[in-house]
Amino acid sequence: MKHPSLFPVVLTVFLDMLGFGIVIPVLGPLFVDPASPLFSPEVPYATRTLLLGVVMGLYPLAQFFGAPILGALSDRFGRKWPLLISIAVNTLGYAMFAFGVGSGQFWLLAVSRVVAGLAGGNIAIAYSAIADVSDARTKVHNFGLVGMAFAVGFVLGPFFGGSLADPSLVSWFTIATPFWFAGLLGLVNLMAVLAFFRETLRERVHNPASLLTGVRNVRKAFTQPSLRSMFVVVFLLTFGFTCFTNFFQVFLIDRFQATPLQIGQVFAYVGLWIAFTQGALARLVSARASPSAVLRACSPLLAVALAGLIIPPTFGWLFLILPVISVSEGLIVPNLTAMVSALVGARSQGEIMGISQSVQALAMALPPAVAGVLSGFDPRAPLIAAAVVTLFGWGMLLRRSDAPIRDASHEG
Repeated sequence: MKHPSLFPVVLTVFLDMLGFGIVIPVLGPLFVDPASPLFSPEVPYATRTLLLGVVMGLYPLAQFFGAPILGALSDRFGRKWPLLISIAVNTLGYAMFAFGVGSGQFWLLAVSRVVAGLAGGNIAIAYSAIADVSDARTKVHNFGLVGMAFAVGFVLGPFFGGSLADPSLVSWFTIATPFWFAGLLGLVNLMAVLAFFRETLRERVHNPASLLTGVRNVRKAFTQPSLRSMFVVVFLLTFGFTCFTNFFQVFLIDRFQATPLQIGQVFAYVGLWIAFTQGALARLVSARASPSAVLRACSPLLAVALAGLIIPPTFGWLFLILPVISVSEGLIVPNLTAMVSALVGARSQGEIMGISQSVQALAMALPPAVAGVLSGFDPRAPLIAAAVVTLFGWGMLLRRSDAPIRDASHEG
């Protein structure tokens, strides 16, 4: 019999990714469009892209500090209330952002991203709840449901977001509408968890955590010899792809005068290919090649495709290059996770995954500011930077010898 909490957990993942995806196609136009309600037309383009980078980077930066605390609270007090807190604060963050857009208050946008980022751990708690209610027989099926919800939410989100910002579809749609709708989804999610979620944690554990837990995790990743080379690869590959996801929309606006609807269609297309890769292709590839071999093949392919995005003279040609990027990234992520997991023995899996999450959060927090500066000089620059950093990650991977599994808790 299925656990009653399975439905609200899967719904949480779906709605969270739907809300996340909804805002993707509108952030770029919100900042760089001269007609945006956020800035006066006199604000320079370079200033706009820099501020876009700051706003994009604040959420993962705040999450870098806040997520470990939320995770520790869910281990100590159960999954339900930390999950409700995370959803409620994220919903508040969307509402603050929407109000900031409508009133033209940049500071409110920045504060909303920090507030939401500090409580941005609902996906991690949802995965923990799935693990709580799954046994050896149902684990693959249950995590498969969550993976499907994640993928479908990410595919539909950008499409809905681009549509909700298009006044030609509905006269009262504005650039702020997607943020209000994302907040509404948060309220639906909150009510579903309140009504249907039953506590899943059986044995509560007091794991100490603080705002510096992420810093300690990153320090451990880059100072322990057995971990350093692998986490340099994790950092560089995550950094490179984040440059693409954050500032590709700015390139589309500059090169092709893309609308939010078109940007939403592009990112939905990317999400569809990633979902196909992780849902079907990854299993076929994993049966025939090791994680290391997959990474060594896909990383340079991803780098070349990222650089190739600046070549097409028309919008339609991008749809030939984007599947290469999506399939490569769709294979890189699970195989990168597998290689990180293989760094340690069974007793240290929780620790190594926590370290990996901190490294990836930092790698997602830094690119927006860097890409924002680069985009102010040339909108193609973030894509070139993404390709170069990905190539560096591939180079580090080639230099790395596959170390034997050991227990990281015994080091340092």
